[in-house]
Amino acid sequence: MSFREIMNIISVIAIPFVIFTFLIYGFAKRVKVYESFVEGAKEGFNVAVRIIPYLVAMLVAIGIFRASGAMDVLVAILSPITNLIGFPAEALPMALMRPLSGSGSLGIMTEIMKTYGPDSFLGLLVSTMYGSTETTFYVLAVYFGSVNIRKTRHAVPAGVISDITGLLTAFFICKLVFG
Repeated sequence: MSFREIMNIISVIAIPFVIFTFLIYGFAKRVKVYESFVEGAKEGFNVAVRIIPYLVAMLVAIGIFRASGAMDVLVAILSPITNLIGFPAEALPMALMRPLSGSGSLGIMTEIMKTYGPDSFLGLLVSTMYGSTETTFYVLAVYFGSVNIRKTRHAVPAGVISDITGLLTAFFICKLVFG
């Protein structure tokens, strides 16, 4: 059995395993799991309503960033640096968009997959990057904004370092496994 087949099996059972682990832990601690879930879902709805203005502002800013050509300029500036480690320039827009927007990065990932194929190295790389990083600036703008947090302290540096680590790890793992 190859490493790729083992990873496919693990990825299929990982989420059900996590869900059942939480359920078993909740039952062991005598937590009313269903009632807690429903209460959390109600809170989630209220949060969703509060973040709508911040969400609209962030989406407009991202649209302006892409439509103005600033993304292409940034890719041209960063390409010589990423070429030093063999990071493909075609994946740079994904690396730059992912911390800003989940839907924007999903659109870029879709374009790359249509162009190069989902099983190509680029398709596998951007998929892994998508799963290994977070929409850091989106989360900060929307969630911190909805609860009026002005001083983010260490959240921005920690988020950016996490994203860079996730991107580089995704690249090196893909190079190692699919290479």
